[in-house]
Amino acid sequence: MKKKTELEVKNEELTIQMKDLTDTLKRVQAEFENYKKRVDKENSTKSRAVKADLIRRMLPIVDSFELAIKNCHEKTDFSKGVEMIFAQVMDFMHGEGLRPINAKGQKFDPHMHEVMLQEKSDNDEIILDELQRGYMLNEQVLRHSKVKIGKKEAEDDIKGHQKGKGT
Repeated sequence: MKKKTELEVKNEELTIQMKDLTDTLKRVQAEFENYKKRVDKENSTKSRAVKADLIRRMLPIVDSFELAIKNCHEKTDFSKGVEMIFAQVMDFMHGEGLRPINAKGQKFDPHMHEVMLQEKSDNDEIILDELQRGYMLNEQVLRHSKVKIGKKEAEDDIKGHQKGKGT
């Protein structure tokens, strides 16, 4: 059996030390990549939240524009200018991912609509009127549509009213 020289022993020690340092470097690189991904995700989440908040705070302005345009009966240069500004604001908002929620004539969806009024109707749970437009930002509901829905009269209610009429 051959005895290892001092140089061979030192070479083996350095090889082991190099493998340990390489493993440590790989772990640090992986941790750094995970950190970068986590920070990017957090920044993206914060950015989306800030954008949603800004657009949510602008919705009353959009509502005011819509109301002004709806109540303008004469088409003057001023009213046309207001309509053009409104169109620019809405183009910008659409570009940021804002979409109106389609409500009137649709089936009531509690995830998209908020019932403010009910009216007797043959169209149960169908939205009869939109009181305030709702909006989605990308796939998230930013503001629920405030709606009036149709409600059928329940059979028990009809029978109860008929009995009450007869007595």
